[in-house]
Amino acid sequence: MKTVDITFPNGKQGTYPVGVTVREVLASQTAAASEVVVAAKVDKHLVDLSHVIEKDASVEPVYADSLEGIGILRHSTSHVMAQAVQDIFTGAQVAIGPSIEDGFYYDFEYAETFTPEDLEKIEKRMAEIIAADYPFARQDVSREEAADRFQQKGETYKVELIRDLPDDVKTVSLYTQGGYVDLCRGPHIPSTGVIKAFKLLNVAGAYWRGDERNKMLQRIYGTGFASQEALDEYLRLLEEARKRDHRRLGRELDLFQVNDEAGPGLVIFHPKGMLLRTIIEDWERKEHLKRGYDIVMGPQILKVDLWKKSGHFDHYRENMYFTEVEGQSYGIKPMNCLSHMLIYKSKIRSYRDLPLRYFELGTVHRHEKTGVLHGLLRVRQFTQDDAHILCAPEQLNSEIKAITDFVNYAMGIFGFEYEVELSTRPENSIGSDEDWDRATSALQQALKDTGIPYDINEGDGAFYGPKIDFKLKDALKRKWQCATIQCDFTLPDKFDLSYIGADGEKHRPVMLHRVILGAIERFMGVLIEHYAGAFPLWLAPVQAIVLTVTDAQIPYGEKVRKDLLEAGIRCEGDFRNEKLGFKVREAQMQKVPYMLVVGDREMAEARISPRQRDGKNLGALAIDEFITLVRDKCGRFE
Repeated sequence: MKTVDITFPNGKQGTYPVGVTVREVLASQTAAASEVVVAAKVDKHLVDLSHVIEKDASVEPVYADSLEGIGILRHSTSHVMAQAVQDIFTGAQVAIGPSIEDGFYYDFEYAETFTPEDLEKIEKRMAEIIAADYPFARQDVSREEAADRFQQKGETYKVELIRDLPDDVKTVSLYTQGGYVDLCRGPHIPSTGVIKAFKLLNVAGAYWRGDERNKMLQRIYGTGFASQEALDEYLRLLEEARKRDHRRLGRELDLFQVNDEAGPGLVIFHPKGMLLRTIIEDWERKEHLKRGYDIVMGPQILKVDLWKKSGHFDHYRENMYFTEVEGQSYGIKPMNCLSHMLIYKSKIRSYRDLPLRYFELGTVHRHEKTGVLHGLLRVRQFTQDDAHILCAPEQLNSEIKAITDFVNYAMGIFGFEYEVELSTRPENSIGSDEDWDRATSALQQALKDTGIPYDINEGDGAFYGPKIDFKLKDALKRKWQCATIQCDFTLPDKFDLSYIGADGEKHRPVMLHRVILGAIERFMGVLIEHYAGAFPLWLAPVQAIVLTVTDAQIPYGEKVRKDLLEAGIRCEGDFRNEKLGFKVREAQMQKVPYMLVVGDREMAEARISPRQRDGKNLGALAIDEFITLVRDKCGRFE
């Protein structure tokens, strides 16, 4: 009898007959018995447990609660949802249904709009399919046979997907559970009964293949977890996220608006929102000047020829806006780097001048599709805390490490933890392999030198260079892309940038593109949700509000407010003829850090009675004492 040798993650080996399934191999290992195994890796490739092994291989179980296991579990749940939809709604066509970061979705074409009540019906049918414990069975067939089968069922979207496969793909895989057949690469869980915890969340519109020229489909979103406890915790955080939604808080706290009359994706900042933005931007300018950056500014439009020279026209123009002036075509800038290179090129540079660090709070415009716009988080006009560092190759390491130190400091100031990814060369890119290797090595070495743990994100670099991405984590442990460092040997070459070295010869500088907070609008949206609108004292647009008990204290209340404003404390006054309790509640709803109560006693003693937004009373204080308290609390931030 022919045999195969199997190697397990712990280094142990076993001998099995040729044709043994992964399930049989793992069943012989007691270590796998205590946890739910949903799939496996054979020679590092994900496969079903029914996969047959015909040669020596390494085998690793994939558990339901692992990152890969959760993805497989959710993908299988999307298939169960598709089956349930077609069982209930005659004539519903299925399109695509992948797992995503927090769950899964499936797109459907159906004549009527799905309602919340429909989702309840679908969930009920899904529970029946899960209880039946149908096995997920894989079948490999020719693409022609698969297309014919779906054509006979009227599944035109599946037929299109099959016909658009590359010519060298001769076979496709179909998965069946309980009579429902779907086109899918897999792998899938062994059977529907493995699904323990799921929830359908909402319905949204989605163009077929994300193209607005195609038909609008209905997308049903859901989520699933390996345990009910994990699902319950996710739903709790989801509800908390709804309470913290920056769009709702932006209205309630009177920070900003996005108005259809002005245009989608265009933010209008109200006084308090603009004040918050100004506080952040002023902090940025001060911190950059401390670190040796020069503040610069470039124009909003630049000739199209310049964008062609940089490579943006060929690689980024679908995200750009264009205009024409006196017969000359211009591109509205989506990035700030071109002007910074022109500043560098404005005169001869020496190695003694390097590094040069150009910083700009640069407003840019990018063509985002309407469907992805989202409050402050995804907009068409935004401002980046953008900087470009031009340096000699031997200075790269120290400059990259200085940026990572800056990011670490900034995240601490604003109260965020973060994770780091190193993104490598994408398919759509410019530059030589040698330059990409040098740039990637420079970023990698700096991360190693600083001891920062990081993951590799293959193929997600910028088109001109690899990058380090810093993903901050908010109060709900959600990750947000903000800071980034991109290492670029290519654009300095395209623009023929040079410096005179110590040897008197011309040399090519390297350029680092970097942001610390990223898009200011996006960062503000994250801040609002992170703090649920209750900003730290140093960031709060209104730090204190003076509340009078009766009209008799209005003159003194106005003096208190004037004294605080002159001391640099952002203060408002509520001198309305309303009950004190009502004023306090309104100030708490506005999340003002300090409410300064002024009654007859405070007026007689020339004092105030501060109350924190959490309800704590600080007792009577002199105005100067309160000013000192606020300055002490804000000292390290301002």
